[in-house]
Amino acid sequence: MLKDKFRLQIPGPTPIPPRVQQAMSRPMVGHRDPDCSRLVRDLSLRLAPVFGTRNPVLLLAGSGTSALEAAAVNTLSREDEAAVVVTGAFGDRFANILSSMEVTLRRLDIPWGTSCSPEELTAFLKNYPRVKTVFLTYCETSTGVLNPVRELAAVVREQTDALTVVDGVSCIGGVPAGVEDWGIDILVSGSQKALMLPAGLAFAAISDKAWKQIEANPHPRFYLDFRKYRNSLQNATTPFTPTVSLLFGLEEVLNMIEEEGLEATFARHRLMRDMIRAGMRALGLALLTDDRDASPTVTAVRGGDSWSAEALGKELRRLGLRVAGGQQHLKGEIFRIGHMGYADPLDMLTAITAIEVALARLGAPVEPGAGTKAAEEELIHVSSADL
Repeated sequence: MLKDKFRLQIPGPTPIPPRVQQAMSRPMVGHRDPDCSRLVRDLSLRLAPVFGTRNPVLLLAGSGTSALEAAAVNTLSREDEAAVVVTGAFGDRFANILSSMEVTLRRLDIPWGTSCSPEELTAFLKNYPRVKTVFLTYCETSTGVLNPVRELAAVVREQTDALTVVDGVSCIGGVPAGVEDWGIDILVSGSQKALMLPAGLAFAAISDKAWKQIEANPHPRFYLDFRKYRNSLQNATTPFTPTVSLLFGLEEVLNMIEEEGLEATFARHRLMRDMIRAGMRALGLALLTDDRDASPTVTAVRGGDSWSAEALGKELRRLGLRVAGGQQHLKGEIFRIGHMGYADPLDMLTAITAIEVALARLGAPVEPGAGTKAAEEELIHVSSADL
């Protein structure tokens, strides 16, 4: 195999389009330069449809986790009451962030591999009507679950006066979102997933209701103070040095999304999900989530009786395909296939073919071509005009 050629099918970082790489190679400009100010202003507005908001989107230099922490420190102070729904490792990360702030934490744990239902959240919140902020994960990267955040946000509004904060790191850009229309108060994401960039940019879309709580919150914060970013954005800049090269890249990413069209982008992600799931089932592999909960951006697959997910990952790496393993108690039990951002249906056929070859080399009873055939049937039944 060619050592310098491989296919990255992990749930982030994801492949970077060549035209985005070229954009990031543009000559550097000063972060207070008028050209950079124009870019900051335009990007914050052009991101709004991706997040489903009518407000400009804040740009932070940092990872997705920085945006998660920013959402917490801007809305809560010590001894406030907060609730977090944990459906996997990244819901657990939200809980750990809150624990570090010494807030009163109310935690709803859902079995990994399933989504939180509106009924479960309703019953939970009836016990805690005084929570100030409820934290949800849209796509749980560790399990491939897509939580019904629109319905869950409605429950929060019905049961409490709390803000709804959503982690959209591993799906924004690949699935629909609606801040105002869905009743989400803060929706955060990161650059290295469906938005096809390297890690280093974080985003926050914030509702008018959330701004009132942010303004009244006494908790000290500095670099992650959303107020600083909002005030600077009014002057078409950022409060601290931005990642200028990533801003160049983000401009090209938004060009690509606008050229394809948001609805077509979402349809492509759903098709890739359906192809992967059909292919894995045809190979006799067990999926971690059911169809109702399946994310369009990442799929988790269980290991087999005669082979482990870890062994499969190693064999795939030899073939030039890189997938991700499980996290925490799922480590060694599952492998995860990312299908977001700069990926298309033909990439899914290649990934499934590699999995077939790797399984056969591990002695698994697979029929060569079975998974690819099932995925092709999903693709055949979708008109190119629908993508």
